[in-house]
Amino acid sequence: MKEKIVVLASDHNGVSLKSEVKELLRKAGYHCIDVGPHTESEKVDYVDYAKILGHTINEGDAARGVLICGTGVGMSIVANRFPNVRASLVHSLEVARKTREHNDANVLCLGAWINSPKANLEITKIWFNEPFGEGRHVRRVEKTKERNREKIVFTNGIFDVLHKGHIDLLKFCKSLGGKLVVGINSDRAAKLLKGPDRPINNQRERKSTIENFYFVDQVVIFDDTKTLAIIKQLNPHIVVKGGEWTAEEVRKRDHIPNHIEVKTFPVVLQASGVKYSTTGIVERMKSHR
Repeated sequence: MKEKIVVLASDHNGVSLKSEVKELLRKAGYHCIDVGPHTESEKVDYVDYAKILGHTINEGDAARGVLICGTGVGMSIVANRFPNVRASLVHSLEVARKTREHNDANVLCLGAWINSPKANLEITKIWFNEPFGEGRHVRRVEKTKERNREKIVFTNGIFDVLHKGHIDLLKFCKSLGGKLVVGINSDRAAKLLKGPDRPINNQRERKSTIENFYFVDQVVIFDDTKTLAIIKQLNPHIVVKGGEWTAEEVRKRDHIPNHIEVKTFPVVLQASGVKYSTTGIVERMKSHR
């Protein structure tokens, strides 16, 4: 699995620490690719090795990387020139946690001069064990990435009584690629999902409303409560789901093929802390009546 492939590189100052990090990761079940250097006796330019690792991560041939030089600064500067690299310079345990949780960093940069080998190994353990807090931070991280405008993005929902959560979701989806396709459940499917009193607006009206948003390129109606068939038919590059699920949970739940990227969009909260919900809006309207 690509998620278990780690590329390691250093300059001459980081060779010894790189060897220890590599052994630590191997014991943890990672497949390590060491692109060098392999001796401390010959001085090398950190730029050359950071570029090799950066290119590998940028092309998607490995999920994560570790770069080591005297301070880690030079390595991080070079690696972050690649659009798909988020290299984090880490000198403390707290920063190790935060760069994974908040920034979804995929390259760890260590300073062999700054911390002891023991401290750097502890930083490495924490960095590799800390999951990305995608629910809260995904919108910010996605804004850091360059987008392929040829990619098709798909999201779906009933989209009955529209609210701020819907609009934020659709704008986020559009930011991920070039063409946004929105799937809406048919009236029959909406009743199965939400009950006999829904939808409030019929499928034709719901489709027409969403088509008027400038950030939506196409709206399709699908007569199903599941998305497996429509995703197979459209074969988008990216599928986006709103809610509190993780991307991998969504992939497993909806049987989304591995070649399709999955993104999640967090629940949007009102000022009161209550999440936006069409069902909640309908209930409030009924109570006012």
